[in-house]
Amino acid sequence: NQSESPAFSLIRKHTLKNALDFGRANANAVIGKVLAEMPELKDKIVDIIPLIDDAVHEINRLSKDQIKKEISKYEFKPKKEKKKDHLPDFKNQENVRMRFAPNPSGPLHLGHTRAAILNDEYVKRYNGTLILRFEDTDPSRVDPRAYEMIKKDLKWLGVTCHQTIYQSDRLDIYYKHARELIKNGHAYVCTCTQAEFKRLRDSRKECKCRANTPETNMSGFEKMFTHYREGQAVLRLKTDLNHPDQSMRDYPIMRISEHPHPRIKGKKVYPLMNFSVTIDDHLTGLTHVLRGKDHIVNTKKQEYLYRYLGWKAPEYIHYGRMKIEGLALSTSTIKKGIENGEYTGFDDVRLGTLQAMAKRGIRPEAIRKAMLEIGIKESDINFSWKNLYAHNRELIEKHANRYFFVEDPKKIKIQDCIEINTTAPLHPEYPEKGHRKITIKPEHGCCNVFISGSDFEKLNPGSFVRLMEAFNIEITQKNTQTITAKFHSKDLSEARKRKAGLIHWVDTDDIRVKVISPTSVAEGIGETALKTVTAGQIVQFERFGFVRIDKVTNDACNHLVVAYFTHK
Repeated sequence: NQSESPAFSLIRKHTLKNALDFGRANANAVIGKVLAEMPELKDKIVDIIPLIDDAVHEINRLSKDQIKKEISKYEFKPKKEKKKDHLPDFKNQENVRMRFAPNPSGPLHLGHTRAAILNDEYVKRYNGTLILRFEDTDPSRVDPRAYEMIKKDLKWLGVTCHQTIYQSDRLDIYYKHARELIKNGHAYVCTCTQAEFKRLRDSRKECKCRANTPETNMSGFEKMFTHYREGQAVLRLKTDLNHPDQSMRDYPIMRISEHPHPRIKGKKVYPLMNFSVTIDDHLTGLTHVLRGKDHIVNTKKQEYLYRYLGWKAPEYIHYGRMKIEGLALSTSTIKKGIENGEYTGFDDVRLGTLQAMAKRGIRPEAIRKAMLEIGIKESDINFSWKNLYAHNRELIEKHANRYFFVEDPKKIKIQDCIEINTTAPLHPEYPEKGHRKITIKPEHGCCNVFISGSDFEKLNPGSFVRLMEAFNIEITQKNTQTITAKFHSKDLSEARKRKAGLIHWVDTDDIRVKVISPTSVAEGIGETALKTVTAGQIVQFERFGFVRIDKVTNDACNHLVVAYFTHK
């Protein structure tokens, strides 16, 4: 008994709701609601569609008062308010100052967004200040194009920076504090080879340079600017040679690099990260530092500097690692790939850059929601593409017009065909968006349509199917490239009774379509209405997924649509 079936009850409930909300119920809209509430019905979609069609047909004949009466029999769970984020409040909420500090070696990728967004959220919460600090004191890793690329990425991401600092502009500040540490006996110039120092460090023994006087070390430091070459001398911080972590023992804070820097000339002595970061975090008045727990050792190293310089450290908040699978993120790997022609550029959709995300149609608001859900948990996590796509779908679904696209098209020759001149909604849930024309014009009683290669494989002589928005056909013959069929009827109820499969189709092969995804390229043809789409528009290809239109060529001889696959 259908009336007692949970599935039928669910169908009727959502059909009534859709009719009440939009004046008339739409089968496609109801399908989405039903499957969202009862996903297990996806495996029975062939059986479910006729039931939905019947419910839509029946309920669209009811008056509004009748619909209200019927819908009162059903319960609708109130939508749960989603927690805005997973960010605990700061204890110290006064004059909050934070920083996002990328290395300008390339554009930002998805891995950078966690730090950028979380810092931005906290600063906005407390009406604080966010500093963009370019950590560009390793000349060999600086890409001069990256400064502007990063700024554009942050703007796209919706991150507001109130001040921008270039560490390469602050070398004299680092030199000043290095000399202070040398003068007070906390740092020394080491001319040991790396192998020699490592052997002594691992044995918890001091090197020959450690006992030098501050005067000798000051002289050695000046020689780093004039006499010593790269690799011949470093400035080390005196720590604890018995520290259980070998990396903590007398670690280097300044070194020589003879690689040319794109922003400054005539410099070769540069601070290492732990030194420059400590100086800048203090002098810029940072109150809180968000960083991955892989920086815990660096935090401990920096404690020595804060103590020696007599400064108070900011509050550190360490979060767990976030592993992102599926796309290339390493800047060095990406650059090599671009140089050798493997990738087309930083926006190649096989990459994890924000440029690539935008090209695919991933909205920055979706990335923000995904990162806020992750928050600052201490546990390591695997980034969920599923969650990101769910957030993105919420943002783009209501704006995405629907069109037919058939991949790997195969021809169906239909005999005794009738002419079809009808319309289909651009969006089933938003009729105000308008309609697109659906036409079939037979010649001498025959017509040709094209279906996808995957649908073609499923059909055999005797198969009974319905062309969406058109009519029913019965397959009579099949070879490797073409199917012959005969027109059966326009009767939708007949298709329901026979549980006919629904197939989308295209009546012309004039509109060529190429859809590029991170893993493949799908080529096929699209319906005539695709001539109206524009570059940058996100649409949904029925039974295929969301895509972002990248390029449209419409001239007398060439109709080509190039799109990038977003997600299902």
